[in-house]
Amino acid sequence: MVKMVISGNSASAYGSKLARAEVIAAYPITPQTSIIEKIASLVANGEFETQFVKVESEHSAMAACISASLTGARTYTASSSHGLLLMHEMLIWASGARTPVVMSNINRANGPPWSVWADQHDTMAQRDTGWMQIYCESNQEVLDSILMAYKVGESRDIMLPSMIIEDAFILSHTVEPVDMPDQSAVDDFLPAYDPEMKLDVDDPHGFGSLVMPEWYMEFRYKIAEAMDKTRDKLRDVQKDFESRFGRSYGGLMEFYECEDAEAVLVISGSVASTAKEVVDRMRSAGKKVGLARLRYFRPFPVDEVRWLAKNVNCIGIVDRSYCFGHGGPMAAEIYGALMPVADKPIVKNFIAGLGGRDLTPEVLERLYENMLAIRSGGVDMEIEWVDVKDGRGG
Repeated sequence: MVKMVISGNSASAYGSKLARAEVIAAYPITPQTSIIEKIASLVANGEFETQFVKVESEHSAMAACISASLTGARTYTASSSHGLLLMHEMLIWASGARTPVVMSNINRANGPPWSVWADQHDTMAQRDTGWMQIYCESNQEVLDSILMAYKVGESRDIMLPSMIIEDAFILSHTVEPVDMPDQSAVDDFLPAYDPEMKLDVDDPHGFGSLVMPEWYMEFRYKIAEAMDKTRDKLRDVQKDFESRFGRSYGGLMEFYECEDAEAVLVISGSVASTAKEVVDRMRSAGKKVGLARLRYFRPFPVDEVRWLAKNVNCIGIVDRSYCFGHGGPMAAEIYGALMPVADKPIVKNFIAGLGGRDLTPEVLERLYENMLAIRSGGVDMEIEWVDVKDGRGG
């Protein structure tokens, strides 16, 4: 195993190489571009044998990946922000066609006004497309998650696409030490893609054809059923990965100092590393706080959220995104998961860090203090937009 100091985007490129992706189609967009630049370099240097398809848009990139996947090829792409939004139609097609495409997406705010900095609105807006969604904390997790996503998604009882998500610039362009597993070890872990059904001129079938109303619902049920199955499959694959490579990321949801915590923040993405430092600092001062890092938004970790609710009576949810329902998307999912729980904890939703606004240790410590005050009987709002300036710029 070789250790390299690389960016999250390079980790994505090497992940596709180690997975032996056979067809790659992508269109550049900041801050994703360096992924496909790295892949192009590896292909040009003869280090990566793959069919690298140059396309005119992200919509076409996903269409090419779906088509190649239907022939039995392992496919990969990458995008970000408005590129991901342009793919929306084809994302739904990819899951409906049961093509286990793997895509790296760099979380970037949507315009207008234009922004190239991190928030999670681009991927949260795709949460109902039928893709697995993995929010990564480190560059190592980016690479490893690509390998595990292929193994899970290509399972014949799953056959669903996966989105590996990294925060713009915080992971995409920041370098960290990354263990690069041996190709032979990856090949043992991840066999060649071998779908049960594929396009074959010698054995023709119809794919994605018109279906009448009496059968359409069953197709959608099968996708939902497969997504439900991914929870146990993911846990099994992660255990297998840990036994082979020695790294674990905590399952669908990572719990950090939660066992005796009086207040816990639920966070996803790279800011979890900052939150762990804050937890350690506050614990050393005698304050019992914890962190629950939501790694998988799809499939949603219902069992893990309910375990947390039964063991902690004050939960703050930090959404680095927003929707126009009641609170942010992570909060809405957690509220739903807690409906059957008899003794519900205190739950508060923080909307924070949009458009790349820094979630510093001081900000996160203030959120923890807010939760501890609520737990002690303080009165507070249910949903809070953190540090929003008033209309006069104050």
